[in-house]
Amino acid sequence: MKALTTVLSLSILFSCQPMSEKGKPEVVPEYTLPATHKHNKWSRTIAPVLSVPSGAIVEAFTEEATDAQLNVNSTVNDMANVSFDPIHPLTGPIYVEEAQPGDVLAVTMHKIDVGDWGWSAIFPGFGFLADTYMEPYLKTFKIDSTEKVIHFSDKIKIPTRPFAGVMGVAPDTDSLLSTIPPRANGGNMDDPNIVEGTTVYFPVFVEGALFSIGDAHAVQGLGEVSGTAVESPMRFVFELKLLKGQKPYLNEPQYETDDYYAVTAFGPSIDIATKKAVQYMIEYLVSEHDLSKEDAYILCSLAGDLKIAEVVDAPNMLVTMHISKEVLGVK
Repeated sequence: MKALTTVLSLSILFSCQPMSEKGKPEVVPEYTLPATHKHNKWSRTIAPVLSVPSGAIVEAFTEEATDAQLNVNSTVNDMANVSFDPIHPLTGPIYVEEAQPGDVLAVTMHKIDVGDWGWSAIFPGFGFLADTYMEPYLKTFKIDSTEKVIHFSDKIKIPTRPFAGVMGVAPDTDSLLSTIPPRANGGNMDDPNIVEGTTVYFPVFVEGALFSIGDAHAVQGLGEVSGTAVESPMRFVFELKLLKGQKPYLNEPQYETDDYYAVTAFGPSIDIATKKAVQYMIEYLVSEHDLSKEDAYILCSLAGDLKIAEVVDAPNMLVTMHISKEVLGVK
């Protein structure tokens, strides 16, 4: 791995660690990646920029979705000059040592810091109501890191809830795949529930996993119906942990928080994605909670919550199903 960029530890863990806002010990990154280490395709042929062992804590900076083509002073007139070629700059890929196809990569989001500005827009031809909204429109926002609020108007304020719109591992292909749709490797999931404290499980398809992250959103509603969130530069601190011989049912990313477990499923329609999500939750319940398929199916009906993560990233939509850990007796 001579081509890999070696990054030294940023700091040393002292016995008296600073505390986070939630009262837990602050997680100190061991490696850092600037936003300049970027690409915007999915492929096993994209060379990694960092190699880490399982359990590594990584700090990654990401650019906003247009890769600096827009800024806080941009106007709607600037949208005509936005090229879609560099859309979704992803920081990475990160090579996880000993990762092999069939393994699972667990990515825990420890800290997400929003940049000081963001934008949201309507691009002609894009969005769930593309046939209705045919003119470009742009809103930019200054973001106060201490206030943690988007001032949408004089009256309307939206609390920030940052997450990565795009993250995932490399697919087993030499082709350079677009970052626009969600896929089995992750990709543009645009799921606003993958916030701080969430652990996401990715099936590994290639040696080293080759994890990348980007398309950071300061806030987004379920569905992302206009086609954009509040797109913002961001800082992520996350742990990369390799799981071997676990979750044999994992076909697409799944995730969990302290409160619930969730499956994700992509498809060309809500109907197809929803059926996949229900089946994935049944497989999880059978494998991890010793239920029969019939009991698992009924439990999905009684306690499973279907959610539409996004409906705009053609050709695929993403549906999730959540189930409470309290219901499952594991909280």
